[in-house]
Amino acid sequence: MDLCHVPATREKGWYLALMAPNVKGPNYAWLDPSRLYCHPQGLQDCVADLLQPFQGDAIDMVAGIDAMGFILGAAAAARLQKGFLAIRKAGHLCVQTAAQPYTDYSGREKVMEVRTDAISPGLRVLLVDQWVETGGTMRAAIELVERLGGVVAGVAAICMENSEGGKWIQERYKCSHCVPPRLQPRFDQHQ
Repeated sequence: MDLCHVPATREKGWYLALMAPNVKGPNYAWLDPSRLYCHPQGLQDCVADLLQPFQGDAIDMVAGIDAMGFILGAAAAARLQKGFLAIRKAGHLCVQTAAQPYTDYSGREKVMEVRTDAISPGLRVLLVDQWVETGGTMRAAIELVERLGGVVAGVAAICMENSEGGKWIQERYKCSHCVPPRLQPRFDQHQ
């Protein structure tokens, strides 16, 4: 799809066709959404669709998860006129942090950090990431926000797979994603 073309009718998720499949092998994610971010209308519609379920909800801050969640999270924060908090992989923040170990989608053990001075008790945080595959990364972010006294106002991602971890998150938090129900099985099976 042309990066300037905008379809005459734009139903929810039309921009998913902008994503590119993996051509580099099993060490990479099966699909790359970064091409979607290059399309001005696609990015705007994706962010609007992600935020639609939270209209009227109290959200004090948006937090994006390292690294691709920074793009969607910052765009969502700008649209909501809220501040943006980066939840980082360990070792990148030079201030006091809280840390949380987790296992990512590839099975690698990692640690995530967040600055301790950004979340005060009761602060309502919308967590944003590009993708929730196994749920490990998002669950670590949830644990960090809650440990610091914040409230998870919601979780938003382009896709939330129906994995065990994805289901755990969807059962406990208000969630938003862009994949229409008819396409969800294909995304869950990485097709």
